Amino acid sequence: MNKPLISIIMPCYNAEAFLESTIAKVFQQTYSNLELIIVDDGSTDSSSTLLIEAVKVYPTLTVFEQQNSGPFVARNLALQHAKGDFIAFLDADDYWMPDCLEKLYLALIKANSDLSYCGWQNIVENGEDGPLYVPPTYEQGNIHEAFLKGCPWPIHAALTRKSIVNELKGFSTRCFSAMDYDFWIRLSAVTQYIVLVPEVLAFYRWHHHGQISSVKWRQVLDAWRVRKDFAEQHAELIQHLTLSKRNELINSPLRTQAFEAFWKRDFVSAQKLFRTLLSNNFWRFGDLKYLLPALLPLSIYSELVLFLEKK
Repeated sequence: MNKPLISIIMPCYNAEAFLESTIAKVFQQTYSNLELIIVDDGSTDSSSTLLIEAVKVYPTLTVFEQQNSGPFVARNLALQHAKGDFIAFLDADDYWMPDCLEKLYLALIKANSDLSYCGWQNIVENGEDGPLYVPPTYEQGNIHEAFLKGCPWPIHAALTRKSIVNELKGFSTRCFSAMDYDFWIRLSAVTQYIVLVPEVLAFYRWHHHGQISSVKWRQVLDAWRVRKDFAEQHAELIQHLTLSKRNELINSPLRTQAFEAFWKRDFVSAQKLFRTLLSNNFWRFGDLKYLLPALLPLSIYSELVLFLEKK
């Protein structure tokens, strides 16, 4: 108990399938001085009943309730009650290796850093699990350039000091499906003292029970807005990059993912993303044969593409 307290922040919405297991794994961590704060985000399944029972079992578990407002509003509510010197985030359907927090904490202290991060694996429901993935050693390069390329790690693959979280004033709620990305990239403007634990310690369950990331076009556009906002608000941090490089980092993923959606025949996403490319003048001449049909109503657009494909 000589080690400082770690506060674990967990939103919960209709997570009855995983909730008991996730809570149990938290309290099996080898780092024992922790508190778990769960916010029930208006669940309509048995999650609230499971939480009532869990509080009886785990003395350092605290539960709050709110009307359904989304996971980031829930995280902000939990942060208001966090007593720890360090903060970790975990969703109700994800989990860690038993020594995850211990290793993240020791690495952070040893390096005198403000944040430690680790590798992860996607666990796919009714499918093949993703590969074990250890991210780059971001601290050895230009962090801001690297983070503009995409979200550096999932929400539960890092441990950070509460003082840093307080400086960020928690989570923004303006880009709903990319608020974890927004949080980490804003954090990079506050501190670059981060350290990698080069092991896979976090596991993300990939399923189709209302996950934010399941809507492709929304995820792509929100991430694009996060990159744009960061570049505008912290121009001094990327002034070493040429204008061409900045535009590439901010806009190229939008074009790439628009065509990815098109070739996967996700016409809803392709249409929305192609229209965004057109309206923001980020396209090449050869793109117009794909972009201009996207101005048609969705039903006509999709039928036209499929008709031309058969010819």
